[in-house]
Amino acid sequence: MLKSTSLKLSTYFKDWMELYKKDAVRPITYQKYEMTLKHIRSLVPNLKLSELNRRNYQELLNTFAETHERQTCLDFHHQIKSAIRDAVEDGYIQRDPTYKVVIKGTVSRNHKPKFLNQQELTKLLAQLEFGKEVSWDYFFLLIAKTGLRFSEALGLTPNDFDFRRLSLNVTKTWDYKSENGSFAPTKNQASIRRVPLDWQVAMQFAQLVKGKPKDEPIFLADGHHAYNETANKNLERLCKKAGVPVISVHGLRHTHASLLLYAGVSIGSVARRLGHSNMNTTQKTYLHIIQELENQDTDKIMRYLTTLM
Repeated sequence: MLKSTSLKLSTYFKDWMELYKKDAVRPITYQKYEMTLKHIRSLVPNLKLSELNRRNYQELLNTFAETHERQTCLDFHHQIKSAIRDAVEDGYIQRDPTYKVVIKGTVSRNHKPKFLNQQELTKLLAQLEFGKEVSWDYFFLLIAKTGLRFSEALGLTPNDFDFRRLSLNVTKTWDYKSENGSFAPTKNQASIRRVPLDWQVAMQFAQLVKGKPKDEPIFLADGHHAYNETANKNLERLCKKAGVPVISVHGLRHTHASLLLYAGVSIGSVARRLGHSNMNTTQKTYLHIIQELENQDTDKIMRYLTTLM
C-alpha cells in the first residue's frame, strides 16, 4: 500500500483486510470484513483516507446506524477502527479519527430476549423429550448445560466425550454454512477447552453415543447438513409450549452464562467455560448482570459494616 493523499478509505480498507485478515481469521469472520467494505463503498465511495476526521467518521457511523441495530454498528465501527489505527501507525494519517465517537443504532421491537431466568429454563427443559435417537432436544439440553456455541455442538463426536472424567473436549467446530459441511477450527485458541459435565447429562449422552462412529458428528444425521434457522424454529416451538420468552439457540448459551454469574461463579471461570479469548468479552457481553451483582455486593458490604459498630 503506497502512502498517497488520494488514497480512498475503501481502497485502504480492502488492502488492509487482505494483508492482515485474509487467512488469519476464519472464512466466516472474513466475510464480515467483506461486508464492512461493501458498506464503506456504498456510504462513502469517494472519501479519502487523508480527509478522514472525527466529524466525517461520526457522520459515517450515524448514517450506518439509521438502518442497523447498535450491536451491528459497534461491530462495523470496531472493524474500521482497527484498520484506521494501523493507518495512523503507518503514517497515512496523523490522528485517530475514531477517538471518543458515539455508537448509535436502531432499536428492534421484535428483538428476541437474550436469555431465560432459572425458572423459565426449568420450564423449557421440562418440555424436552429424550428418546433413543439423536434429536434437537438433546442438542438444546447440551447447550443449556455447557454453553457451547452452535457450531461447536454440531462438531461434537463420541471421541470428544470423556465420561470417566465427566467432561467434554471442545477442539473443533462444524462449518454448517458451507455447501457440504466439514470440520473447522474453533473461533480462537481459547475456545479449545475442556468443559465439565454434570453426571446426569453425562449418563444421557453415554447411552446416546454408544455404538456410533467415534469420529463422526453425533448431531448430523447425514453427516453434513444442519441449519441454525431450523434449530431456532424447533426451539421457538418448545419455548411457546413451555410458556416462556422465545430465545434463539445462541440465547441458550447466554442463559447458561447468565445463570452461572447469578450463582456466584467468577467472571474468569465463566469466560473459560464459554471459550472467550479474554474476560473483557465476557464483561462486555454480560455487563448488565455484572452491574446488578455489584449492586447486590454493595448492599452486602453496607449491611456488614453496620455490624462493626
